[in-house]
Amino acid sequence: MSIYDTLNGQQKEAVLHTEGPLLILAGAGSGKTRVLTHRIAYLIDEMGVNPWNILAITFTNKAAKEMRERVDNLVGFGSESVWVSTFHSSCARILRRHIPLLGYDSNFTIYDTDDQKSLMKDVCKLLQIDTKMYKERTLLGAIAHAKEELVGPQEFRLRAEGDFVRQKIAEVYEEYEKQLRANNALDFDDLLVKTVQLFQTQADVLENYQERFRYIMVDEYQDTNTVQFELVRLLSSRYRNLCVVGDDDQSIYKFRGANIKNILNFEEFFEDAKVIKLEQNYRSTGNILNAANAVIRNNYGRKEKTLWTANGDGEKLELRQLDSAYDEAEYIIDDIRNRVDKGEGTYDHHAILYRTNAQSRLFEEKFVTANIPYRIVGGINFYARREIKDVLSYLKTVDNGKDDLAVRRIVNVPKRGIGLTSINRVQEYALQKEIGFYEALQAVDLIPGIGRGASKLESFVALIEHFKADAREMSVSDLMQEILDETGYVESLKSEGDEEAEARIENIDELMSKIVAYEESCEEMNEPATLGGFLEEVALVADIDSLDESNDHVVLMTLHSAKGLEFPHVYLAGMEDGIFPSYMTIISEDAEDLEEERRLCYVGITRAEKELTLTCARRRMVRGETQFNRMSRFLKEIPVELVSTGNVFEKEKKEDIPKKNAYMQAKQVFQTKVYAAQKPVKQFGTPAGGKLSYEVGDRVSHMKFGEGTVTAIVEGGRDYEVTVDFDSAGTKKMFAAFAKLKKV
Repeated sequence: MSIYDTLNGQQKEAVLHTEGPLLILAGAGSGKTRVLTHRIAYLIDEMGVNPWNILAITFTNKAAKEMRERVDNLVGFGSESVWVSTFHSSCARILRRHIPLLGYDSNFTIYDTDDQKSLMKDVCKLLQIDTKMYKERTLLGAIAHAKEELVGPQEFRLRAEGDFVRQKIAEVYEEYEKQLRANNALDFDDLLVKTVQLFQTQADVLENYQERFRYIMVDEYQDTNTVQFELVRLLSSRYRNLCVVGDDDQSIYKFRGANIKNILNFEEFFEDAKVIKLEQNYRSTGNILNAANAVIRNNYGRKEKTLWTANGDGEKLELRQLDSAYDEAEYIIDDIRNRVDKGEGTYDHHAILYRTNAQSRLFEEKFVTANIPYRIVGGINFYARREIKDVLSYLKTVDNGKDDLAVRRIVNVPKRGIGLTSINRVQEYALQKEIGFYEALQAVDLIPGIGRGASKLESFVALIEHFKADAREMSVSDLMQEILDETGYVESLKSEGDEEAEARIENIDELMSKIVAYEESCEEMNEPATLGGFLEEVALVADIDSLDESNDHVVLMTLHSAKGLEFPHVYLAGMEDGIFPSYMTIISEDAEDLEEERRLCYVGITRAEKELTLTCARRRMVRGETQFNRMSRFLKEIPVELVSTGNVFEKEKKEDIPKKNAYMQAKQVFQTKVYAAQKPVKQFGTPAGGKLSYEVGDRVSHMKFGEGTVTAIVEGGRDYEVTVDFDSAGTKKMFAAFAKLKKV
């Protein structure tokens, strides 16, 4: 029997349709990776396509690794020539070869989030930007959004005419780009933007890759943004053999720039496209899928599809409403422990999913008390830790001396008597001469007023040059060991003599393990293990890629982090209006915001394989205030016959739940006439006299949306409806009492 006979009808149709644009609408758990890998095998084995003419792109390293392994197992000989990688890895690989055409050196550094923040601090300091008025995070967000839409600094400035705030952002954007280029560095968005620029300006390079990649497949297409769409469009425009796989119902990354229109309007972009729906689910039970279908059916902006399974109905969904968030956490932890004690599964069969990271604290405390192993996904990234950033900065400096951030970080780490005054003088000299920081260090004897610091700085330069010479001969692991030995970094940590220092040394040991694993991986693939290659791999690692599924611990994560994962038993916690969906979504005038929250709920439900427990609390402490929230509207969209309420939840008690959360109170106040008698409501946005502390045209800040400009205020009884044009979140309408806007 052929391997293609193991596919269901729709899967087989998708595999055999090889020519022209193809959209595969793959519902959750419908075997899309299986389809993609079998399609690659079919192209090579049956259609005679060369493996190196195939490009398969996905979003995470974890997904790319899984696809790589499956392709290798299915195709066998020649499979290593198929490009299977993430968008960012593919672009980094292309740019390493061709970026000199854009004026960069090929050994450019890739800046992570922390590097970007450090650079933005330098930019704000240089431009004398008031970071209380213009937060670094807001500025970086605006720049990232511009890059995702392929809007460069000059075009951004033109669009900002007449808008003082956006003109200021344009000024920052230009300097930020100037500093990146001076440091021979790219941020994550640049990897995509510069590759598109390369293809747009270098016709021969584009033609080369169009010939190379005659068959292109893109996974998780619903998560693509504008620059990713343009990249794929350029690469596929010659042969048009573009296959995209995705699920519009799982588009949950709008905040990262994902454009759901890319998948919804695919047939408009590619008029002759064929559309195939994969609706049979192999992961979950019937009751779980029926609940997911019922919830997502309430969205209008979607392509119609209905998941079904041959797995049987399975258990009903468990719904539990507890008195407080503490009770909710206690109930879930007790339920997990009881299941494990009864032999109904191990700890790693259970996952707790929630809307916001802040919800994890109570669960953590309860797990510690109960002595149950757990793991949070999305905490402090391993590579963001101080000691790891230090050691990587040494490696980056050896690889790319133009990376000012890396050089400045380690010039006095471990402490070698180089003071801040000396560092500032070097920085001033570098700015004056328009050269890099390391280049200025190499000419330290020419820097006026450097004094006794010169000899120490010269010793540092000599040390780095020594490492650079050794890097040409040594392996990456040997080089790192030499850096640790000669700088005395580990010894300096030991001298701190506390438990934290011990943990830091263990982290450095783990980094060495990572380097060795990288070298072994390169050896297996018959590729050179280079310092630049290792730094690139580290820069492209995401939090979710570090999830070790082999350990027996309960997994805690946000719903956004859970996408692509599956667990036998899932707990969806905090299912309350105001928590999920969030208050900001509820009061938003953009219907798309609520639809995205509903898609997030759909993703959460479909993570469950066998059992799903939904929990909510009557009262919950949020930002130091007790809130009384109704059950989530998403729960009400699930048919009652699919749900078991057990002994903890009693339907008649629903009437006892306080009806007025903060938002509902604010809404009632807004609609009430001034002379209507009612109990006073706490007015967060107004002073005691009832007047707002801001007016139209004022700059205000919001705890979620950041800073913006007030564009309209409408009086409505004892409250005001305020319209604010936020710098990064767009225009929002909200009640003053609820929004807690502060004038800046």
